[in-house]
Order: sequence, then C-alpha cells, then structure tokens
Amino acid sequence: MSGGPGPGAPASGRPAPDPHGLRGKAVLVTGATGGIGAAIARRFSAEGARVAVAFRSDREAAEKLAAELGAAEDRALAVRYALDEPGSPARAVAEVEARWGAVDVLVANAVRWGVRRAPGSRFEDVPEDDWLPVVEANLAPVIRTVQHSVRSMRRRGWGRIVLISSHNALGGNPGQEFYGSAKAGLHGLARSLMWDVGQDGILVNVVCPGLTTTERVNSGLPEAVRARETAATPTGRLSDPDDVARAVLFLGSAANGNITGESLTVTGGR
Repeated sequence: MSGGPGPGAPASGRPAPDPHGLRGKAVLVTGATGGIGAAIARRFSAEGARVAVAFRSDREAAEKLAAELGAAEDRALAVRYALDEPGSPARAVAEVEARWGAVDVLVANAVRWGVRRAPGSRFEDVPEDDWLPVVEANLAPVIRTVQHSVRSMRRRGWGRIVLISSHNALGGNPGQEFYGSAKAGLHGLARSLMWDVGQDGILVNVVCPGLTTTERVNSGLPEAVRARETAATPTGRLSDPDDVARAVLFLGSAANGNITGESLTVTGGR
C-alpha cells in the first residue's frame, strides 16, 4: 500500500509552492516571546521553516509558542537566550545546530530597554552605571550571536541575517542617546560584515521598526501619545508587529536574492 504525499505536498503529489525558499530551513529568532519577535517566528513557521524560539525568562510563553509552531513535529523548539550572559549566544546556537544541523537564518531581535533620560536632565549627568549596561546588552551579544551563527552558514554556502534596530538609530529621539548609540552599531556591523560573508552566500541587513502597536506599547504608552504619533504618520496608522515581521521575512529568505548591507525602516513613512 503506497503512502500519502509527504509533508508540505498537496494531494496531487506535486511539491507545495515555496516562494521564500524557507521550507526546512532552521531559523533562530531571539527575543521571540515579545510582540514583534512572536510575529516574526509565526511568519517563518508559516513558510515551512523550523523555528527556534529564543527567550530570556518566560519559558512558559516560549514553550507555548513553540508548541503552536509545531514542536511536536520537530518544527520548533524553545531555546534560552540572555543578553546579559556572555556565554548564552554560543549555547543557543549550539542547541539549534545540535537539533537541526545549522542556523540558516538569524533574526537578532532581543532587546534591553534603557531608561529614557528624564526631561530637563543633562546628557553628561547620566551615571555610567545607568547607560553602560544598555550599550553592552544591545550590541555585544548580537555580535557574538552572529559570529557563532555564521560558521554553519558558511559551511552550507547560504545564510540570512536580519538585525532588528530602531528608527531611533536613524532619526534620533530626545533622551535616548545611549540606546540609539547601541542600535546604530548594528548598522555599522551590517555594512562591514557584508564584505566578509557576501561571497559565501550570506546576506545581512537591518530592519528599523518605528513605534509599533505591541502589547507593551498599547498598555504602557498613553493613548494621547499614540494618537499624536498616529496623526504624524503619513499612512495614518502605526505599524503592527506583523508589518515588521513581513519585512523581516523577505530579507531573511531566498526571495531576497542580492540585497545586503541595507537598512529598511518600517515606520509608515516617518
């Protein structure tokens, strides 16, 4: 008795379309339990990729998302990843490689939020103990994670790296000098790294979300502020997490054939 069509194949037996070239690829999404991270993980999973849901402390949320994305069929797993633990990037990448052989796509989305400098305070009065952890956590761990991920990408001759920055790194924002400095470093990383990895089939780009309607923003930002920002946006609405996820999906897939070293803003035109 013959078996039915294989995974991902329609009843006709013909392979299902794979326009993004992601079926079976291993994707590591850091900060995957947040609003943008979870949307990114779901987008890649919907394209047939296997997704490692990286989390810092909320294991329950990560395992719930991994279950939704097919952990029982080995299509997802939860991986711990902490920006403030220097050894964490290596451990997370090693766990994905042990399960699936490589990291084909890295989405560096994890973030450490800094305290905004208080209105009326001066830049030079901010203590180093307040700003240094923000700079260190938002830049050095990303570099470490990229270093460890690139090794298996080179072996396979293909890879995609998407670094999640912020519109603050490009347009600036009062009181966020230190966070903006760290995120701006990701742009420098992409522009220089592309020269080292490009001929190995690896493309590296940056996505810069603007104010995005995550649960954190919706619950923590006053409605008047959101209304003001919406009114100042050419499209007349703020981006939602899936707007960002669709941009990341394109840059992190085979649909992106030769775009590298670029920064894409998802801001509704701001």
